[in-house]
Amino acid sequence: YGYNISVINAPTAYVQDFINQTWSERYQTQISDDGLTLLWSTIVSIFTLGGLIGALIGGTLSVRVGRKGTLLTNNIFALLAALLMGLSYPTGLFELLIIGRFISGLNAGIAICVQPLYLGEIAPTSLRGAMGMGTSIFITGGIFTGQVIGLRELLGKEEYWPILLSTTCIPAFLQLLILPWFPESPRYLLIDKGDEEGCKKALKQLHGIADCDSEQEDIEKERNSLSGLQAKKPWELFADRSLRWQVLTIMVLNAAQQLNGINAIYFYAGYVFKQSGIPSDKIPYATVGTGACECITALTCGMLIDRLGRKVLIMGGYTLMAICCVLFTLTLTFQVIIVSPVVPYLSMVCVFAFILSFGLGPGGVTNILTTELFTQNSRPAAYMLAGSVNWSSFFFIGLVFPFIVLGLKQYCFLVFLVICCLVIIYIFLVVPETKNKTFLEIQNEFQSSKKRQIGCSDGAGTILLSTSI
Repeated sequence: YGYNISVINAPTAYVQDFINQTWSERYQTQISDDGLTLLWSTIVSIFTLGGLIGALIGGTLSVRVGRKGTLLTNNIFALLAALLMGLSYPTGLFELLIIGRFISGLNAGIAICVQPLYLGEIAPTSLRGAMGMGTSIFITGGIFTGQVIGLRELLGKEEYWPILLSTTCIPAFLQLLILPWFPESPRYLLIDKGDEEGCKKALKQLHGIADCDSEQEDIEKERNSLSGLQAKKPWELFADRSLRWQVLTIMVLNAAQQLNGINAIYFYAGYVFKQSGIPSDKIPYATVGTGACECITALTCGMLIDRLGRKVLIMGGYTLMAICCVLFTLTLTFQVIIVSPVVPYLSMVCVFAFILSFGLGPGGVTNILTTELFTQNSRPAAYMLAGSVNWSSFFFIGLVFPFIVLGLKQYCFLVFLVICCLVIIYIFLVVPETKNKTFLEIQNEFQSSKKRQIGCSDGAGTILLSTSI
């Protein structure tokens, strides 16, 4: 997912030249600027459409063929995408790039839905936060790797761009080699399939003989509480009043993850680096620095999350991002008003500070909360819903952001400031701390906190009857 986001940036000019050349040979005429822009934007943005569809089917696949089975099957899409994009240049078919990027998005959408689900279910309660951060760490690691591989010293030269786009098959090969040695999710085996022996065997492999009994006891408690209940569909989550606040929470957090300004910061990074006096041919190296920053903070968050807790980190991250929005707006304004060599460097500091703040909380904690706020029968549907909101927001900000910049210029970050502040308030009022708690404990606490807020004294089944989304 992370690699496919960043790897497409380096060969932009080369792919556009290839489209020009192919169009000229095919139709004996030059393609118009608008036509070229449309084709290139389609190649880039169709990744998000594939991701949205992948998110919609990922949860269903994880119930039917298992978490591990879905991840293994999903590698077929990654290999097919790499093959199509690699063949685009020798066959002279730029359409293969569009199809390949769509299939890459499909692969990413399924993976980003099922992989955190698998990690959250195989992890012991005390390490669930750190394990869940693995998703964020490797997304940022993928972004950073894509930026490095795209440098001219490696595969960033014109003749190498088909190979560069084909390297997306490497993680798929690695997973096909390694994942078969790991067990299926014990929770899936016991709760969804009723396979007690398979569950016990998986727990012994994952946690060792000494700790497997306590983990199995926790899973059996969850199974007993869900006795007779089938896996929910995404639309059924909206009908279940006991899950209303959890559903609203994951929708708010996943939308905010894309709409909080992180994409805008990456958009402005090149401009800020150029204004700071960095030569154009050196800007890719500065951009690699932004990827390294996000990677470092994801690692830091992974070490802190089981000590400080989810709520502290995600609220702290959004608070720092809100402060950075104010400072970045001021520095961009001063760049226009004051001619000083210092101001662009202050803007550069704000770029890195914003990225560090995002990686510290929102970038990693959001996925973990999606795992922790739901029990087994509703968790796959929750990931489908969260993924749909995330990918839709990704597409929306890509579509709308250029117009926001055109209308508000440097003041566009005030929009993101408002979003960050609203999310901080929501998390403070609604989201409970989930550190070192079982899934059942989290669900009970979530519902009891809502009971206190609305002053309802009825049983657990009617706690949320008087509330509405």
